Amino acid sequence: MTELLPDPVVALPATPLADAVLEVVRPVESLSVFNHSVRTYLFARLVADQLALSGYDDDLLFAACVMHDIGVAPDGPHVERFEVEGAERAAGFLVEQGISVADADEVWQAIALHTSPGIVEHRGPLCVLVHAGVAVDFGGPIGPEYLAAVTDEQAAAIHAAYPRLDMVRSLTDAVVAQAAKNPKNAPVPSTPADFLRERAADGETRLERAARTSRWGN
Repeated sequence: MTELLPDPVVALPATPLADAVLEVVRPVESLSVFNHSVRTYLFARLVADQLALSGYDDDLLFAACVMHDIGVAPDGPHVERFEVEGAERAAGFLVEQGISVADADEVWQAIALHTSPGIVEHRGPLCVLVHAGVAVDFGGPIGPEYLAAVTDEQAAAIHAAYPRLDMVRSLTDAVVAQAAKNPKNAPVPSTPADFLRERAADGETRLERAARTSRWGN
């Protein structure tokens, strides 16, 4: 019998570091946020192919993408905005795994800046790709320029492996919950502050409304 090879579109790195990242992230994030984090990596890889980007380490890209929302995990200290808290947690974990401080700092930047368009594009390929992967997974509202990197067939395979599960609402819930715990978690201006204000005023954020008509929906 012919053995079917796994679909390369949804293949994850088979490395000790990738395994360690999954072991850390999977237990502390909701399945919806976890799936979003993995899809971010899979979409980022497709963007890298389209842009012919090089000069980045795939293990570091995986770590940055899969850990980019760990700052909203309920087991965190929740004393800084979620992007910085996630960056600190990810970088510290990578150093513990034997990754150099310089490489861990690249991941720190990619996570801390992933909600900062106009800045992130100037900080190297890892930063570009994490932001791009996130943007693609939102389907257009936070930046449509990378959507063409993903075919409908590739998107279907990725979503079948890692379903959306009302992702936009779930992730916004987590960001708002983290932001509400401490004024330092939602400095003005910032994405957490915007989400907190919009939820209080209207019961949902502009991003949630926009997501309903995005390429993937919520």
